[in-house]
Amino acid sequence: MASSSNPTSMSTDSLNLAIQVERNPSESRLAELGIKSWPKWGCPPGKFPLKFEAKETCYFLKGKVKASIKGSCEWVEFGSGDLVTFPNGLSCTWDVSVAVDKHYKFDSS
Repeated sequence: MASSSNPTSMSTDSLNLAIQVERNPSESRLAELGIKSWPKWGCPPGKFPLKFEAKETCYFLKGKVKASIKGSCEWVEFGSGDLVTFPNGLSCTWDVSVAVDKHYKFDSS
């Protein structure tokens, strides 16, 4: 007797492609990471497909984003005051409701 497979059992978490959000990190944590020396980037409200070719860590100074992970029904919200890490290889679409201003750093290792 054949059993049916559960299509939701394979999530992006099992592939280590999860977006990590650290809400309101302390000033000492931000200083330890050297956030203020990182380059800045911003974007207006809108929808943007993104593919991360390297691990990216960023600190959101402004903005509000809902990221939908490609090939999944999962989504993550983040924005002003959040420290967010995107893994290498992640594809997602950002739905930006409030313009983004962030510091960012790529880690190619």
